Amino acid sequence: MSSIMKEPICLISSDHEGRLCVQKKAKSILEEITQPVVVVCVVGLYRTGKSYLMNRLAGQQKGFALGSTIESKTKGIWMWCVPHPTKADHTLVLLDTEGLGDVDKGDEKHDTWIFCLAVLLSSTLVYNSLGIIDNNALEKLHYVTELTENIRVRAQRGADHNDSVEFMRVFPSFIWTVRDFTLELRKEDQPITANQYLESALVLKPGNSPKIEQFNLPRRCLRNFFAERQCFVFPRPAGDDDLKRMEELSEAELDARFLQRAKEFCDYVFSSAKPKTVTGGRILTGTVLGSLTEVYVEAIRSGRIPCLENAVETLAQIQNGRAVEQGLQVYRSEVFKYLCFPLDPAELSDIHAQAEKKAVEVFISTSFNDTEQKSQLELMRQIQNEYEELCRQNQEECVHMCRSKLECVFAPLEESLNDGSFMQPGGYQDYRDTLKRLTKEYRQRTLTQLMSEEVLSQYLKEKEKFAKSILAADQCLSKAEQEMEVEQLKREALEQKQKALEEQNRLQEQVFRDQQKTYEQHMHNLLERMEKEHERAREDNKRVLEAKLKEQEALLQQGFQERADQMKKEIESLNREMKKEGESERSTISKVVDTVGTAAALFLPGFVPKAVGLGVSFLSKLFR
Repeated sequence: MSSIMKEPICLISSDHEGRLCVQKKAKSILEEITQPVVVVCVVGLYRTGKSYLMNRLAGQQKGFALGSTIESKTKGIWMWCVPHPTKADHTLVLLDTEGLGDVDKGDEKHDTWIFCLAVLLSSTLVYNSLGIIDNNALEKLHYVTELTENIRVRAQRGADHNDSVEFMRVFPSFIWTVRDFTLELRKEDQPITANQYLESALVLKPGNSPKIEQFNLPRRCLRNFFAERQCFVFPRPAGDDDLKRMEELSEAELDARFLQRAKEFCDYVFSSAKPKTVTGGRILTGTVLGSLTEVYVEAIRSGRIPCLENAVETLAQIQNGRAVEQGLQVYRSEVFKYLCFPLDPAELSDIHAQAEKKAVEVFISTSFNDTEQKSQLELMRQIQNEYEELCRQNQEECVHMCRSKLECVFAPLEESLNDGSFMQPGGYQDYRDTLKRLTKEYRQRTLTQLMSEEVLSQYLKEKEKFAKSILAADQCLSKAEQEMEVEQLKREALEQKQKALEEQNRLQEQVFRDQQKTYEQHMHNLLERMEKEHERAREDNKRVLEAKLKEQEALLQQGFQERADQMKKEIESLNREMKKEGESERSTISKVVDTVGTAAALFLPGFVPKAVGLGVSFLSKLFR
């Protein structure tokens, strides 16, 4: 993070027409966060003490407004971004929502959208309530039963569409925190854990009557939509009078058991809450989270149902253009840190390679869902254009420096040519000796200088006519000797031309090596990211499968044979899907290697002969 927030600010509020809107200041803060974000959001009925838990997660006594009256204190969704206390290079984004069920608002749909946004934006959802988890508490959580009506994972539903599997993949983990809990955690005279207490409250009733269906619906939704469920119960933190000034109470004034539960809750969140992802295992940075928030809120404002698939496509359009710009900016800034013409080609190559490495890393961390690699190829093309321009400027500067040295070294020769010193008997030999001596001195001065032979070739070519004139005027040489000298001049001209050509060939070889490195750098980062995304997608599928197997076992134990059979079909379908995805991974990566290689060949011809070998090499590394 570029800066630490000292206090929360409003992320989502309502405008004068009562429609939800994203606050620009909060979005600008998110845009500066290029780290992965772990998003913890708390929801619950108003006046249940939600905000206190979020302050604890932020490591502060004060922050999110607590309030001490029957009014709902928090309005909209408030945000507090802090460095993650246990995950390096991650940012913890805490979202506190306005209390649900506030009768003064008079707009139940508003509460529904607040709950939906909490689910869509968070990687861990905390539901906070008072007292106990009974049927009344579950009925108040009716918002969970409306998720299928108000959230879409895919734009188009197939014939075999399964909301439960889709939601489980993308929905956050679920934590139910019960405040002011006074019961003893026992069942049938045996101690039970808070998690067992929650699961026992979610047991379904047998039967198909409307009343039983109403009883089972919120329980079924929690069991089917949230693969990971956790529960924490908190005793009353203090007496009635002290509760009115919770922000002022020291830890010594709070119930020790409450403090212990709060510590356990925070420790669990810090260790278990995962970075926010969307479909395909793509991790969100703060920048992307800000754009995602805006996309969802705009859909709600426009009367549409928020759709994750559509949101991902929209984010890709927003984010990938930005990623190319940022990558190019990083490349330029890194290059100009060390640029000082003229440079040896190898040195310029190293500067380019280091700058491109950082640029690609920034692009990979900033880009989003670049499935056809169009944006990465665009960055590759633009960096190559930048590098070619740098090489051209370096060559020009090298030519300028070589010419300056050449003028200095060959100044005595030019003087003798101007005053006609060589236009006399024996003058040709003097000219040849002087030219040879000065050529040797020039090469010593420009031993490692790029373009030195090219500049020398141009100079010597210009002097050929002078050499011929001096040779013709030298009466000490016979005609045969003059003819031999002419042939010698031709041989030397060819040798010099060959030296200049070799110099250009070395330069071209360096360019080809640089193009090869460019391709390898881009492919390495791209395939590394793809493998991480595939791994996270596999983990999501595994998490859903384990939850489904656990649910099937619970249904069988509770006597719901028909539902257990249906669950078995879902599990079989999920297994087939996972197998199909596993089989397609290698072909997908091979296709990416071919696509990038073919497209890059248009502006990186140097790597083409090795492209196929590179693809095989990358794949063997990933799948060994």
